[in-house]
Amino acid sequence: MSNTVTTWYLEQTSPGGLRPTARPDGEVRIVRAEVPSPEFSRFLYTAVGADVGWTDRLPLSAERWRDIVSRPGTETWVAYEKGTPAGYLELAGEDDGTVEIVYFGLLPSFRGRRIGGHLLSYGVARAWDLAGRWPGRLPTKRVWLHTCSKDGPHAMDNYLSRGFTLYDTKTEEEGAA
Repeated sequence: MSNTVTTWYLEQTSPGGLRPTARPDGEVRIVRAEVPSPEFSRFLYTAVGADVGWTDRLPLSAERWRDIVSRPGTETWVAYEKGTPAGYLELAGEDDGTVEIVYFGLLPSFRGRRIGGHLLSYGVARAWDLAGRWPGRLPTKRVWLHTCSKDGPHAMDNYLSRGFTLYDTKTEEEGAA
């Protein structure tokens, strides 16, 4: 059975384009996971993406996962509410000054509480200042991401509200083989 999936590609080309949101109420902290851990990364990926169909990294070995999260310029930022992981954002800096938000999302029980807007705002700011944490890296000139019709219903609105602009759209049949 096939399923039509639309993927939208969004970008910011200036740090001044970021429109941050207010901090949510309560005890929410955002911390960089500085020790690359394939186990923690897999936990975050599956906890956030299971109900929206994230599957691309599931077949990866722990070694391959470690290679990805250990790559210079790759960062994982985790939102915690009262010490409990609520969601995460993974950045991948490229040598040309481009930073991709590879993954972003919240665990289901933390959605709809303004944590996502705060995490995205914070993560985009960290994408713009990524070069300061990675000596020798070019300053960020572009931050981009993609989202699709399988993602949560508020994903696109959150990206647009944070100042991202749409630059491409693709529609394809998934599972048509």
